[in-house]
Amino acid sequence: MTLLDGTVVNVALRTIGEELGADLAELQWISNGYLLSLASTILLGGSLGDRYGRRRLFVVGTAWFALASLMCGLAPSPEVLIAARVLQGVGAGLLTPGSLAMIQGAFVPDDRAPAIGAWSGLGGIAAAIGPFVGGGLIELASWRWIFLINLPLALVAVWIAVRHVPETRDPDPPTRFDVAGSLLTMAALAGLTFGLIQTGTRWAVPALVLGVVAAAGFVLVERREREPMLPLGIFASRTFSAANVMTLLVYAALGAVLFFLVLQLQTVAGYSPLAAGVATLPITVCMLFLAARGGRLAVRIGPRIPMTLGPIVMAAGVLWLLTVDATATYWTTVLPGLTLFGLGLALMVAPLTATVLAAAPVSRAGLASGVNNAVARTGSLLAVAALPPLVGLTGEEYADVLAMDAAYSTAMLVCAGLLGVGGVISWLLIPSRIR
Repeated sequence: MTLLDGTVVNVALRTIGEELGADLAELQWISNGYLLSLASTILLGGSLGDRYGRRRLFVVGTAWFALASLMCGLAPSPEVLIAARVLQGVGAGLLTPGSLAMIQGAFVPDDRAPAIGAWSGLGGIAAAIGPFVGGGLIELASWRWIFLINLPLALVAVWIAVRHVPETRDPDPPTRFDVAGSLLTMAALAGLTFGLIQTGTRWAVPALVLGVVAAAGFVLVERREREPMLPLGIFASRTFSAANVMTLLVYAALGAVLFFLVLQLQTVAGYSPLAAGVATLPITVCMLFLAARGGRLAVRIGPRIPMTLGPIVMAAGVLWLLTVDATATYWTTVLPGLTLFGLGLALMVAPLTATVLAAAPVSRAGLASGVNNAVARTGSLLAVAALPPLVGLTGEEYADVLAMDAAYSTAMLVCAGLLGVGGVISWLLIPSRIR
């Protein structure tokens, strides 16, 4: 649900904009409001899960997520939808780290990589299938159903967790919560996101300054806090730090590619929402059949090679997608480009997740999961906020063929560059074996 809702909105943005009268900045906030609150609360969710029980926080977060999804589905205006999306992200921040930490706590070390591979694969499928699901629901019913469908899914998730998942927690949790750290995290991400989206307005610079100051304040508070939300010592591991830098770059590219591609397909290539969603299925197919195998491959040969080749193959796919325009055919442009992109993602995602968790103590599984998920969502958040104005896409220009086509080409080149740098970092800093 959480990964699906991170991408399902992309294919619905044009329809939502037309029905609710939203401009591009509001559409960015409909996407980014969710990612912002998710990234801001995910560390807190990991800490709460370590303390009170990862299954318990998963259940609470899932119920919260379902109620916020109901608000999204009933929203009468862009402002209400943005507020509901922010609340939805809080629920996602509570449940997401617990979902992975439960695996880390329930499986013996030798079985964790394949289990994490399955988790990563299903999560990647959910993210990749989002445009397809969104397009189908818009075509057959209404954009509101991309949120309302979460209600039955949440009921099933809670039932499975309560009936079949053992409870795990940190045996030595902190005695109090780092309120200052939580507030500074939210202020930093909110300031940076608002400033990037509002580029060119009088509010941009003050918001960016607020974001930078809050980020610096967060580091200072965490250094002095007796029981910090994010013990900075966890980054003493070179492997953990490098894997998270690589996560930031790769997920920034992933979020931006899906954001721009579905708009390009609808605005420039003339696809319907359903057709634009169906067009992204190659990523889903690759993740479905290959992600778990990527985890097993990393067990045999180590994570360095998959984490290096994966982003490079993804970058090749993005460069192929540069040819998507008004005259391009699906079979020669979209299909091969997304297939390459999906193959690289399937090769990389499970080894990346397993490396992050293996580089942290088992007792810190919730924290490590929270950090990595927060980094991933922050990457997508900042990319979707920063790239549109940087490539010249503002106001209602997303509906203009010439403006959209020019912005798309530049954005794809930036995404390919981010992926290439991620591959180089993995080769230089990720060890060949994780013990």
